[in-house]
Amino acid sequence: MTWQHDPVPLITVADAADPRLADYVALRDTSLRRHLESAEGLFIAEGEKVIRRAVEAGYRPRSFLLAERWLDSLRDVLDRWPATDVLVVTEELAERVTGFHVHRGALASLHREQRYAVADLLATPGRSRIAVLEDLVDHANVGAVFRSAAALGVDAVLVSPRCADPLYRRSIKVSMGAVLQVPWARIEPWPAGVARLREAGYLVAGMSLGEGALTLDELVAGDHPRLALVFGTEGHGLSPGADRLLDARVRIPMLNGVDSLNVAASSAVAFYATGDRGRTGDRRHDG
Repeated sequence: MTWQHDPVPLITVADAADPRLADYVALRDTSLRRHLESAEGLFIAEGEKVIRRAVEAGYRPRSFLLAERWLDSLRDVLDRWPATDVLVVTEELAERVTGFHVHRGALASLHREQRYAVADLLATPGRSRIAVLEDLVDHANVGAVFRSAAALGVDAVLVSPRCADPLYRRSIKVSMGAVLQVPWARIEPWPAGVARLREAGYLVAGMSLGEGALTLDELVAGDHPRLALVFGTEGHGLSPGADRLLDARVRIPMLNGVDSLNVAASSAVAFYATGDRGRTGDRRHDG
């Protein structure tokens, strides 16, 4: 296949065993992908918008895997990387290789980078709010938290060593590419690393139903110049080790017998309430 008047070479692939498709094999097999992506230093972006955000964020593509219908709309992106393979496949072949129906019809493999160190994120002036995720193993939840963080002005995200990979395809997809925009790093050791937040001047507040928990409004009223919000797993909440290192426990007041929100919803509420708009807006709930 050729693309008239365009310098980018297109490679039509018809065989699922073609080695050039290796980056895209079995995308739903989490354990296989974890090993492959770590060993090869790659991650996968799915969908036109996410591919654009990855490239605009400076991540270098290894290859593109596209159904023909996406060639025109992504032409400007492909033009920026004329030496990168553009693998053109049928949607049926894409499904055979990846293990699921790639309804967006566009994938890219990109070079994985660890762009930030915890020390740099904590030392950067102007970073007033940081989210900390402890052991969230659901990639969709991680992606949702990053999307809220980007939308509501959180300055950085730290993830514990056992937290799901923010650069896993599902995390990136759910976040709509926000994990490629919001600075993040893994904080180690955990939970001892909480002490580094305090040393950097952050009040460390964990979302918890534990004894003595402040309401979110009470936390906001303290007007803390540097705030780290810690979120635990949906099933068990924060670990005892992390809980012992908090400066404050914080809860969101609930009605109608509901005792908690899932982590995606609670993070969005907390990010809004502790941001500039939340602190100055019309706050009508009790507490």
